[in-house]
This record gives sequence, C-alpha cells and structure tokens, in this order.
Amino acid sequence: MKPEKVYFSLGSNMGNPLDNLLKAVMALQEQVLESWDISGIYQTAALGYTKQEDFLNLVLGGETRHSAEQILEACLAIEQKLGRVRTIRWGPRLIDIDLLMFGTERIETEKLQIPHPRMKERAFVLIPLRELDPGCFAQLKVDLPAQKVDLRFTADDVKIMLKQRYTASSSEEL
Repeated sequence: MKPEKVYFSLGSNMGNPLDNLLKAVMALQEQVLESWDISGIYQTAALGYTKQEDFLNLVLGGETRHSAEQILEACLAIEQKLGRVRTIRWGPRLIDIDLLMFGTERIETEKLQIPHPRMKERAFVLIPLRELDPGCFAQLKVDLPAQKVDLRFTADDVKIMLKQRYTASSSEEL
C-alpha cells in the first residue's frame, strides 16, 4: 500500500488541554504516521454546547500506510486511553481526534465519513489546516466561518514541546 496523506483535527478543553493534545499527537505519530507536520495551537470558543471552557485545537498532517478504518480505530483507542468519556454531544472533552481527510478518498460508512462532514463549518479546523497546507485548504474552496480563533502556540513552539517530551521519555527509559 502506498502512503496516503492524512489530516487530523485535535481538540481539548478539560484537565490540561495542552498536555492532552501533545500526548495525543505523540500517540498518533507512534501508531499511524510515517511522516508528519503540525499546525500551531489555537484557542477557540466552544460551538454547539457553549457552557464550557474554550478549546485548544490543532491540525496534524502526515503520511500513513494504514487504512482509514485502522486509523479510526487508533484514534478511538487513543481517546479512550487518555480518558475521554462521551457524554454531551459537542460537550467538554479531555481529547477529541477527528480524521479529516484520507488522501483523495471519499468514504461513507456508519462509522466513518471522509472528508469530515463538518470541517468546512469550523474555523478551528480550517485555520490550522490552511497554516499547515495552504494548497489543501485552497482545494476545499470554502470561506472561513466567522468564529474567533486565537493562535496560542506557533507550530515551531509545538515542535519544540514535542521534542522536549521525546527527549524526556527517552531518558526515562534508560
């Protein structure tokens, strides 16, 4: 199987959202991605159910040789391992991992819809996606929704934080 380009949207607004995001990114890198790149981390107000804390969000892109179904299972397992409990739709969460795109495929199953059906409505997905891959964003031919999205950490900041975590976890193993 040739590598497929994939994009994920990650969000968190419970516990330590920054830590939750970094743990989820590291798990995706280890379990499903051969190569990767990452957007900055953005703070956004909750949509839908608004009586909750703001979210931190990012987009992770990369290449994989796994199927879309295998990736979905990995995302759900990572969410569960990090402590996600599904209660209120669009409610607070320790971690949310959405598979946005899988190559150029269109997938419609009971469990999986690719491209993600609501990504074009979400500035917290589109702005980091545009940062990460302007060409991919341009192909979507969509206007940005009028939602406030504030950059909290640049992509370079996020890469430094991930490198520090990898270095710390490597030294702990010794």
